[in-house]
This record gives sequence, C-alpha cells and structure tokens, in this order.
Amino acid sequence: MDLARLTARLRALPGGARLIQGAGAAPAEAPAVTGVAHDSRAVAEGDLFCCVPGALADGHEHAGAAVAAGAVALLCERPLDLPVPQIVVARTRPAMGPAADEVYGHPSRSLLVAGVTGTNGKTTTVHLLASILEHADRPAAVIGTLTGARTTPEAPDLQRLLAAYVADGVAAVAMEVSSHALAMHRVDGTRFRVAVFTNLSADHLDFHPTMEDYFQAKARLFTPELSAQAVIDVDDAWGARLAAQVTIPAVTVGRADLDAVAVGLEASTFRWRGHAVRLPIGGAHNVANALVAAEVAHRCGIDPAVIAAGLGRAVVVPGRFELVDAGQPFTVVVDFAHTPDALEHVLAAASAATGGRVHVVFGCGGDRDPAKRGPMGEVAARGADRVVLTADNSRGEPTEVIIAAVRSGFDNTVPRRAEDLLVEPDRRLAIAAALAQPWADVVLSG
Repeated sequence: MDLARLTARLRALPGGARLIQGAGAAPAEAPAVTGVAHDSRAVAEGDLFCCVPGALADGHEHAGAAVAAGAVALLCERPLDLPVPQIVVARTRPAMGPAADEVYGHPSRSLLVAGVTGTNGKTTTVHLLASILEHADRPAAVIGTLTGARTTPEAPDLQRLLAAYVADGVAAVAMEVSSHALAMHRVDGTRFRVAVFTNLSADHLDFHPTMEDYFQAKARLFTPELSAQAVIDVDDAWGARLAAQVTIPAVTVGRADLDAVAVGLEASTFRWRGHAVRLPIGGAHNVANALVAAEVAHRCGIDPAVIAAGLGRAVVVPGRFELVDAGQPFTVVVDFAHTPDALEHVLAAASAATGGRVHVVFGCGGDRDPAKRGPMGEVAARGADRVVLTADNSRGEPTEVIIAAVRSGFDNTVPRRAEDLLVEPDRRLAIAAALAQPWADVVLSG
C-alpha cells in the first residue's frame, strides 16, 4: 500500500491527515505497507504501526519497539523522533479502521457482512443467520463472543480477518458488534450490507455513563457511513425509537410478524411468511432471534423457503439455552444470561416449558456494571422458586461484596422463605447443591 494514497484516504477524517518524513531520515522512496498493527508485540515486517493512546498505556511510547520489530511507518497523533514515515492525524483510533481497510484491500466490499448489535441475543442471532446462509450455499463465517478474545476485534485485526475470509472463499460474515466496538471505532472502515438491532436493556453501565449514551453508541451502526440497510426489532421500545430515527432503508420486525407460535424447551415452531419453521432451540427469546435472522437473510435475497429450512438445521449455541442431559430425572439449562432482562427471559422460558419448580444458580461478574446486581437479584426472586447465589468471575472484587449487592435485590422483593435462598460462594458447590434436589429443574446462569 502506497503511503500517499493511504494518507489521502485519511484526510477525509475530522482533523485531516498529513504525511511527514521520519526524523533524521534521508528522503527516499516511500516503503510499501503490507499490514497494520496496534500492538507493538505483534508487529510484522512491513506493518503500519498505530500509536493508540489508552487508559493504561500510550502506543506512542511503544513506537520505537514497533519500528525495531519491522514497522515501516507510523499512524500517530504527533510527530515522533523515529526514522520512518509518519501519518499524523487528530485521533489515531478513528483512523485505524479506514487505514486497515485500505491496506487490506477493502475486504468487506467483497463480502456480505451483517452486523448484529443489541444487549441480548447477538450470539444466537449471528449463528442462526450463518445456518441460513450455509443452507443457501453461501459459505459463512461468524465473528463474536465465541470466536475471539473480544466480541468485536480491534479494527486492524478485524480487517485482517475479513481479508483472510475473502482469500478463503467465504461469501458472508455474520458479526456481533458490541457497543464498546462502536464507541471505540473498531468497525470503522467496514461496510455492512445489513445492520441489525435485537434489543436494549441495562448493561455495560460501567462503560456507558447513561442508557442514552449506551443507545447512541448502538445507533452509530445504523448510519450511512457504516451500513446500507437495517433490520430492527421493534418489540423493544429502544428499537422503536431507533426505527423512527434511522436514515438508511430499514425493515421492522416483531412478534406480530409470526403466526402459530408454539414455544418448547428443546424446540419451537412458528409460521413466517407463509412457511412453517421448526427451530431446534427452545425459548421465546430465541424465536425472536430467529425472526431477526430470517428477515436479515430475506433482505439479502434468500428465498423464504430456504430460510425456513436453514433455521430448521440450526444447532444450539454453547451456553445459550443449552440443555444438559446426563440421564438425570430433571431438566438442566445452561445459559449465558448476564443481564436482568436476559435472566428474566431464561427463567420464564424454563418455567413455561417445564411447568415445574425452577431453581437458578447465578452470580454477577466483578469490576463490571454494579448497578445491575440488585435488579438481577429481584428478577431471580420473582422468576425462580429457589435461588442459589454464587461467584461468577469476581475478577479483582471481593465475591462477598458482589453477592451482598445481588442479595439486596432478592431481599427487597416479594417475601420469601429462608430456604428459598442459598448463598454458596464456591460455584462448584453451589451447582452441586442445586442438582442435589431432583424434584426441581435447574437453570445455571452466567
């Protein structure tokens, strides 16, 4: 990649861009950039190194190490005393995505990329969409919670991954797009064929100061700069608001679009666009996810009959309303539910499908969004017959502090018997205690 051409692309960003010669370097033919890196420890020969200021470290301070490792140019916010060409921009982070897109040959333009955002349902929705695409003979890849260290990779990593998919003959990518990724410009430079909204409820309020800020971060995906069209679930009030304000072509979906819905524990059935669908995944919330995935596929030109068949061939996503059958005489469901809204849906689905007593084992993560702990305790108190509070990745925070916050929500809800609550910080022992009572079905959450 020619540096002059790359600089020209970045001049369109706020604050522009300028290409300068490295300190002490004699004028020479500009080197060709063959890759982009944001971590000096992962630089390869020929890379453009992006100097990103962060909360804990500043990439400008590691630029020397990057050059020593083979970086031939820098993307930075100030000139550095290093002997390589430098593209100076107002902010490195928003420039990384467009730069990587340019260097890797605009890979998203050669793919059908669908970006799914929302508090809950992203992971299941992208896997359902991938199932449909595969059945339609469109080789598909998934990017999300189960495929990498981050739900949405950093911009250079994302563009490199998309380029690899193009080289491998992949036709479509179903990708989870987190609010963090949108706020931190990780998907800038990516062109989405369809942007998808599932729902919005309280989460990540340690990162977003308010629900409004959280919503605005999600809404950024639905702008002409990133996406060509949208599918929006309007059963959610935030979705209805989003649908009213987007300027790209959009289709709205909701429960009213389905007929003959029958929800089960292992599977659900419904009619969509005149076709019978048997979804081999339980829970009403997963019917909603399937509807969204179906409409995305339809917007991409796939026949409804093929879509219905593709949904019928879907498999349960690990940890998403996943049934565990070890020969026990009761039902065990494992679900990632980590928000009040998600936990409420999972408990309701388990209770409705089994018709029996439901015990839930759950906790809340440490150093993350403490505001949702009490509400999750309230949801558990109302939705389960017995609650077992335990640890769930406490990180650097005392487990007893987290459990106390969750318990406050339980204690402030409807009056409950003392035996309806068990506090067991050891997660293994907590699960064992719940499973030791075979007259109740068990939801293992987190």
